[in-house]
Amino acid sequence: MIKLKEDLKTIRFAAIICVVSSLLLSTTVAVLKQRQDDNVELDRMINVLKAFGQPTVDAEGTPLTKVAVDGIFAKHIEDILIDKETGSLLEGLTSEDIPKKERNARTSEYRTMLPLYRWIEDGEVTQYSFPVSGRGLWSIIYGYIAVDSTLTEFRGITFYKHGETPGMGAEVEKTWFQEQFKGKVFFKAGELQQFEVKKGGADPDDLHAVSGISAATMTGIGLNVFLNRDLALYERYFSKIRESKEVGDG
Repeated sequence: MIKLKEDLKTIRFAAIICVVSSLLLSTTVAVLKQRQDDNVELDRMINVLKAFGQPTVDAEGTPLTKVAVDGIFAKHIEDILIDKETGSLLEGLTSEDIPKKERNARTSEYRTMLPLYRWIEDGEVTQYSFPVSGRGLWSIIYGYIAVDSTLTEFRGITFYKHGETPGMGAEVEKTWFQEQFKGKVFFKAGELQQFEVKKGGADPDDLHAVSGISAATMTGIGLNVFLNRDLALYERYFSKIRESKEVGDG
């Protein structure tokens, strides 16, 4: 009888330890998950700013805080959603309304809603930015493109997440590669132009191409595929904006 009581005490103690440990573990996981989600969201916002050509560090070179980034977004950035098939604006919706199953989609092929960011200066839209992504050689490459208010030229581009080979395909994240896109033309003479990351180097006067990365042919091919694909998807909305401006000018 005494041994049974001792066994029950042991079992009860072990059960209490298990419950407490489970509670502590679940709480830790929840806290860490929220922190991870916050970091992912901040990273997204930072890369939108980079594409827009905005500084992401303060005067001392310290990365902007979430509060500072939120302030810039509130002042200058309008977050909207586009219907992928029709190119129509989804009135009253923002990126927060993207269905959960689509939010982490690796490419636009798996989305029905396309996020778009408008940079507002003195009440006017001066730039647009949108995410681009697709397969390189070893991984999905993620980035953001910014285009001018006429919807014809690149204002900036950033590639911020990938698993490409260091020293080769991974050069997509380097300033020298991304700077090439500024001022390049993707729409001309009433048509969307085929843009090219050119193996062996692009002619500086070619407004529709940038120089590729040495020894990263497959990464360059992947960029060509998904950049032109995503530009074509957003063109469904951009064409409507151009038409509305032409009507207004008339």
